Amino acid sequence: MKQYPFQVQIVRSSRRTAAIRIADAAGVTVHVPRSMPVRSIESLIDQHIDWIQKHLADARKREEAALPTLTQDQTRELAERARGEIAKRAAFFAPLIGVDYNKITVRCQRTRWGSCSAKGNLSFNCLLMLCPDRVIDYVVVHELCHRLEMNHSPRFWAQVARVLPGYASARRWLREEGRLLMDRLPDKNVAESGDKH
Repeated sequence: MKQYPFQVQIVRSSRRTAAIRIADAAGVTVHVPRSMPVRSIESLIDQHIDWIQKHLADARKREEAALPTLTQDQTRELAERARGEIAKRAAFFAPLIGVDYNKITVRCQRTRWGSCSAKGNLSFNCLLMLCPDRVIDYVVVHELCHRLEMNHSPRFWAQVARVLPGYASARRWLREEGRLLMDRLPDKNVAESGDKH
């Protein structure tokens, strides 16, 4: 195996595809099929080298800027605040979008900020209470717009823009700052690249 400017751990298993995982700034773990040649593994790493280095740099920044882990009492308090605050915002935005919804659930999630089911049930992350107001509005509007379009097509984004013309800045904030908030939960997220996202 050739040398890289980061640690590489190879894990072979019965899986059919290869994936690169980054859990922290120490290095990468490459999960590959048992029969995959070393040369192919090196090629996979080389193809994703920019992605790897970006995520390793992001991991280093998160570790340097790490905020204290939230306690159970703190997450309960955030969830309680979120139930009232998000319900109020959903009730405000739903008529502007022209939709209704079923129930709202608040969870302490490690992978997403919100979701909308086909039945109109909405779920939101309690960590939204640590975000700026414009970001909370964006996530609420985003999920409500899924009542019109259950996808991320141009039609969907047009609906979001109709209600929140400046939504791009809130979306960018979540991409750039949101991971720091999610890292305050007990288990950290794992970045993954495979057959590639």
